[in-house]
Amino acid sequence: MGFNTEFNSVCKFKSEQELYELLEYGRGKMVKNGFRVFPTGQKVIAFSPDNQAIAIVKIIASIAEINFQGEEVTQVEMELVRKLTEEEARVQTALADELFFGEAGRT
Repeated sequence: MGFNTEFNSVCKFKSEQELYELLEYGRGKMVKNGFRVFPTGQKVIAFSPDNQAIAIVKIIASIAEINFQGEEVTQVEMELVRKLTEEEARVQTALADELFFGEAGRT
């Protein structure tokens, strides 16, 4: 049992519903598999499931637990700081593709 560390400037959603709730209501949460450490109190870039930069969010809580099915999960609660402009989103998406997301597809 161990904790994975998330890079402190990336918060990638796996569910369109979780992302929609954040953008619609200004607050939201997402659930990740495994124990992970998110930078509570920091602002990070939120990415859609298809690796597109969407917004700046502030991580307000990160709770790692074992759920009733015996799975290790981490719930991350966040609030929307602001949506990215079209230009900001384009640049952040390109950078993240080169730094994080693109390597898996190239190797």
